[in-house]
Amino acid sequence: MNFLVTGGAGFIGSHVCERLLQAGHSVWALDDLNSFYSPAVKQRNLAEIAAHGGPFEFINAELADVKALKSLFERVRFEQVIHLAARAGVRPSLDEPEFFQQVNVEGTVNILEAARRQGVRKLLIASSSSVYGVNRKVPFAESDPVFSVISPYAASKLACEALGHVYHYVYGLQVAMLRFFTVYGPRQRPDLAIHKFARLISRGEPIQVFGDGATARDYTYVTDIVDGMMAATGRDFGYEIFNLGGSQTVTLSRLIELLERALGKKAIIERLPLQPGDVPLTYADITKSHAMLGYSPKVGIEEGIPRFVEWFRRQRAS
Repeated sequence: MNFLVTGGAGFIGSHVCERLLQAGHSVWALDDLNSFYSPAVKQRNLAEIAAHGGPFEFINAELADVKALKSLFERVRFEQVIHLAARAGVRPSLDEPEFFQQVNVEGTVNILEAARRQGVRKLLIASSSSVYGVNRKVPFAESDPVFSVISPYAASKLACEALGHVYHYVYGLQVAMLRFFTVYGPRQRPDLAIHKFARLISRGEPIQVFGDGATARDYTYVTDIVDGMMAATGRDFGYEIFNLGGSQTVTLSRLIELLERALGKKAIIERLPLQPGDVPLTYADITKSHAMLGYSPKVGIEEGIPRFVEWFRRQRAS
C-alpha cells in the first residue's frame, strides 16, 4: 500500500514511517525541514528511516506549496495519507497565532483537497489533547464538549477536526482525527519538556518549572501512539475521533523525580508562575480507542523515562 506521511521527518512521523516500512508498505515522507528546531535532527531521522530499507522517498516541501502537492499526488497514487505536519506548541502559538492558523488550518485544507482530487480513501490527521482546554470532567472522552480551548494552537487543531468532518460528510472521505496526549520517547523534539529537562539536568543547569509542580499530564510513549495509528490504518470507518493516550496522569514534580533517578543527577529548579495557555491536567479516556482499534498502551512512565534517557545518552555520545 502507498502511504504519504506529512511531517515524516519529525518525531512521531519518523517512527510511523519506520513502522509502515516494516509492515511492507511503500512510504513517501513530506517535510519542509523548517528551523523550529535544528533541521539536522530531522536529517538524522531521515537517515535512520532510510537505513531500514524498503521503498521510501523524501519530499522537501511546505504544506502551503499547492503546486508541489499537486505534482506529488499526480505522480503517486496514495491509498492513505497520515497528516502529522503542523506548527506545534501552545506557548509559541501565543506569539504567532496568525502563522499557526496559516500552517495548521490552511495546510490541512491543502492536504484534504489534494487527497479528495486524487480519490484517496482514508486520512489519519493529528489532533491534540489541547482541544479539551479547561475541561473539568476527567478523564477526557471524545464525546466531551470542546468549546473551552485556551491557545491558538488548540484552536487550530479544533478547526482541523471540523474540516475533517466536512470532507467526510460532503466528499465521502474516511477521516480519523487522532488526539495525541503528550507524546515522548526517542527522537522527541528538543523543545519539549522531557527532552529539555534531561538536557539541562545532565548539564547541571536549572530547569524552569511553571507553578508548584502539581500540574499533571497523560504522558504517552511513542511506540504506543504508533500502535494506535497502525490499528487505525487497518480499520474502515467514516469520520471518527480517537484519543491516543497513556490513560494515566503524572504530576510535573513526579516527572522530574523520574528523570533525576534515570539520569543519576538532581535537578536545579527555577520556579516561575503558571503560563497562559497551559492547562492544569490532561487525562485520556481510551474506552473508544480500545473498543474500535484494540488500542492498549503498554509502556508506563516508570519504564518509558529510563528508555528515553537511554536513547538520550546514546545521542549525546554519538
